[in-house]
Amino acid sequence: MLRRDFMRLSASAALTGCIAPHAAGSERPERSRAREVPWLKEIQQPHKGVSGSNPQLSPLRVDAEGRAIESLADWKQKRALIRERWLNFIGPLPGNPDPPQSEVIEEDRPTGVIRQLVEYEGEPGMIVQGYLIKPRYHDGPLPGVLTLHSTTDNTIEQPAGVRGAPEKAFGLKLAQLGCVTFSPMNFLWVDKGGRSYEEQAEQFNKRHPDAKGMAKMLFDASRGLDVLQHLSMVDGNRLGVMGHSLGAKEALYLAAFDERVKAAVSSEGGISTGFSNWDAPWYLSEQIRDFGHDHHELLGLIAPRPFLLVGGDSADGSKSWPFIEEALSVYELYGKPCSTGLFNHEEGHSVPQVAELRSYQWMLNYV
Repeated sequence: MLRRDFMRLSASAALTGCIAPHAAGSERPERSRAREVPWLKEIQQPHKGVSGSNPQLSPLRVDAEGRAIESLADWKQKRALIRERWLNFIGPLPGNPDPPQSEVIEEDRPTGVIRQLVEYEGEPGMIVQGYLIKPRYHDGPLPGVLTLHSTTDNTIEQPAGVRGAPEKAFGLKLAQLGCVTFSPMNFLWVDKGGRSYEEQAEQFNKRHPDAKGMAKMLFDASRGLDVLQHLSMVDGNRLGVMGHSLGAKEALYLAAFDERVKAAVSSEGGISTGFSNWDAPWYLSEQIRDFGHDHHELLGLIAPRPFLLVGGDSADGSKSWPFIEEALSVYELYGKPCSTGLFNHEEGHSVPQVAELRSYQWMLNYV
């Protein structure tokens, strides 16, 4: 069933211009305007059984004086304040003014693609590895998608389809569907040796004492977009991000703070700061418990760009609905359709077939 659906999705991608026919003298077809996924209304329906113990979210469409926000101009003023508040909280991002130069270390050719293990400079003087996967046959600039691995010692081999759960091989399969994908290694594993995650976070904080781990992850993910954007075969106006668990957290922050992201999928990351281990030192630290703000504000920053929250009633699920509900109130200011929603597959902290396929369909429709 999955193979058949995957092939059907491949054919659909070809028709919408994500996969271009490879033939002598052929012209790349004009990419049709993105259509809404056919299940958009489904993922915008209120979820039953939402517990009253869920976080009480501050309304997004209310200003500092308690007045309702009815105009896009007024929302943009509040949006700027939200963005500044969160960036101040996570601390200054590392920097690197030089465009990334990738060196190919290894290359192989799975079905339909070229898969390259590359090295590039993240922070100045720090080398990071990632998997760059390109369709073997293409015609014209293609969309680029950053695919971020979960908490696994397989790291970048997971999304690249080298090792690990095949249903999490987002980078490989999206490349086979016609996107250029890049999967960078999270800093917790870079030159890790025998160090723990806590010790890796300490190493970062020695370099950047005023920044939290999410500032590092946001910088690294943005640097990954730089890698994609500097490829001649990538359309820099069609960039997306997808991740599960740890990767979902990174996808949320990247979509919120890097507006190059045109579409995002966040799977089982725990959208509330109380749903997952956001207080870990490599994420937001214990300070998040007293911050007084939650991630529905980041969803407001993402609007009106397409954002899909995937849950399994583990880190995310029906309890996550209030976050989407608040975000929808902001999306409506930009006009309908509102391209966001919650898909709950109810199968725990996993990526079942239906979630995997819907994630690909979301990305191919909107990036």
